[in-house]
Amino acid sequence: MAISEKDLSNQRKSALTAGISLIIMTLASFFSYGFVHGTLVVQGDASATFINIVSSNNLFKGEILGWIIIMITDILVAWAFYVFLEPINQNLSLLGAWLRLTYSAILAISILTLIFVLLLTGNTNGFSSLTIEQTQAHMMLLLDAFQFIWSMGLVVFGGHLLIVGYVALKSDVIPKVISILLLLASIGYIIIHLSKMFLPQYEAVITTLNFIFTIPMIVGELGFGIWLLLRGGKIPKSV
Repeated sequence: MAISEKDLSNQRKSALTAGISLIIMTLASFFSYGFVHGTLVVQGDASATFINIVSSNNLFKGEILGWIIIMITDILVAWAFYVFLEPINQNLSLLGAWLRLTYSAILAISILTLIFVLLLTGNTNGFSSLTIEQTQAHMMLLLDAFQFIWSMGLVVFGGHLLIVGYVALKSDVIPKVISILLLLASIGYIIIHLSKMFLPQYEAVITTLNFIFTIPMIVGELGFGIWLLLRGGKIPKSV
């Protein structure tokens, strides 16, 4: 079946949107979670975490801004993936889009917990009835809630990648290695974050799983984004 010029234009626009959004999202994720969150939050040490966040208030605000950028780009990617993959399988592409939008909604809830942390640590006078230890305990509870809620979302995100990887595998254009990496990444996200939620005592096992699935989880979607940016929606040279 011939592809109209309009359809090719929509495909290219969606590919560019997805590719650019995924690159922005990756950079924001490295900054917000990899750098800021990993630097400021000291697991098991409420006092050190409190001091870090209070003394680096603007940096923590930057982390929150990064998460908001991630949420917005996730919504853009949900639309772009649907438009790009819809000719392959409309129903599954729509399901994949809804799963990513559901993840984005869960991410938004987790971001709220970070905003509460910001309010709690930035206005201690407003919580004068709390001791410093109580304030720190509330802060750590909110940070734990952020991790738990985000893990819930990443299980859903894994389901989204499972759909995207399967649909991509059915394509004659998308490289099979990208499809396989997406499928492996989906399994990684689901297993790791279900384990974090329900089996947190097996920390060594979770660390091992993270190590095993690191490459697919990073390279899978980012690789798909780069391919979309460079090749997605273009007319094959053989045509």
